[in-house]
Amino acid sequence: MQQRSPFKSRGGLERLRAAVKYSLNGFRQAWHEEAAFRQELMLFAVLLPVALVVPVTIVERIVLVSSAVLVLVVELLNSAIEAVVDRVSFDRHELSQRAKDLGSAAVMLSLLVAGFCWLAILGPLVVDLAEW
Repeated sequence: MQQRSPFKSRGGLERLRAAVKYSLNGFRQAWHEEAAFRQELMLFAVLLPVALVVPVTIVERIVLVSSAVLVLVVELLNSAIEAVVDRVSFDRHELSQRAKDLGSAAVMLSLLVAGFCWLAILGPLVVDLAEW
């Protein structure tokens, strides 16, 4: 007979309640412990209203919002990687550094993708306004 983890929820509404609780705790931890997450969340708070009011198609609006959300998702994953690495050991190790560097590279790539999306969609609008 297989043992069940005491940390595993049973299912149904209990599972949903636990998942929401853990997710909210994750957001809380990221806000309190991760300066980069706070900065990116503040940037998102500025960009979201812009994405909702600019005169673009629904698909372009979805790309703008999704690319900004992607940055937050990747930052949360990077923070999780860093937490696990630090949990294992604070000692310097090549593999620990590699894991942290790869997570950081993923965040940078998501920022570049988001920047490209915003520039590609809003760039022509800004040029049109400048010529007006």
